[in-house]
Amino acid sequence: MPANKIRKSRIKRETKETKIDLALQIDGTGQYKIDTPIPFFNHMLEAFARHGLFDLTVKASGDVEVDDHHLVEDVGLVLGQAFVKAVGAKAGMVRYGHFSLPMDDTLANVAVDFCGRPALVYNSPVKRGKIKKFDLELVHEFFQAITNEAGLNLHINVPYGKNKHHVVEAIFKSFAKSMDRATQLDPRISHVLSTKGSL
Repeated sequence: MPANKIRKSRIKRETKETKIDLALQIDGTGQYKIDTPIPFFNHMLEAFARHGLFDLTVKASGDVEVDDHHLVEDVGLVLGQAFVKAVGAKAGMVRYGHFSLPMDDTLANVAVDFCGRPALVYNSPVKRGKIKKFDLELVHEFFQAITNEAGLNLHINVPYGKNKHHVVEAIFKSFAKSMDRATQLDPRISHVLSTKGSL
């Protein structure tokens, strides 16, 4: 891939339930502009962009008066699509990434293979409950949506952690660092990193 090629994408998605306009630049500096009606979700997307060094703009609205589920899941779908579009044929891409991230009482371990075959393993001591009005079951739904659309083999394992906010934020940050590593370009990789010749 030419060194000067900018890996970026923009996806717009509108349904009867949600309206999303998302722009992603993979080789960014962590700049973000996040605008959804869900404050905690905004905070997590900002952390993802900043710690993954992705430039990310999200403007999203939806039927949150019914439930936050549709909007959170659909943003995950669109973000997954944006990554696929931005990386293109994945030539020269490292493909794998993992990161172990501590946050106070919590340790989050995330490993990802950008292989085109979706599979999610999600183990967390905090799967239910709320942070303010945010339903913690939606964290799994968000990552399932990204996994399906981006074709990730994604393993999220949090062996310990008590504070709900710390657990979820550590997951988002560790995922960000793992995706940053997986999408890096390595000059030693001339095509795609696979013995099959394609991903």
